[in-house]
Amino acid sequence: MTKKNESMFQLEDKIERSTSKIDIIKDLIFGETMEAYDHEIEKLKKEVYKKKEALEDIIDGVRLDLNASIDSISSDVDIRITELEKNLENKIEDIGEATVNKKILGNLLIELGRKIGDK
Repeated sequence: MTKKNESMFQLEDKIERSTSKIDIIKDLIFGETMEAYDHEIEKLKKEVYKKKEALEDIIDGVRLDLNASIDSISSDVDIRITELEKNLENKIEDIGEATVNKKILGNLLIELGRKIGDK
């Protein structure tokens, strides 16, 4: 090994030893407290996960309800548009007939006027 590699190895070894010493001291000072915190954190994580799953289930249910409502509204709108189209067609036919009747009536009145004028 080169001197550079040896010094790197020694440095890594010192860091590892100091880290393990710090972990040991930390465990001695905060051991039981840290275990309690870890336990509480795990408990909270589980609760958050359960709440997340419940919320996802609620969201899925709402999504299904919304899609069903949208389909229902879409069907209602289609039916109403069809009814409106039929009503408009009927009105247009009625107006067309009324216009034809007015023309016929006008021609009949003109003809009647000529006949009266001829007598």
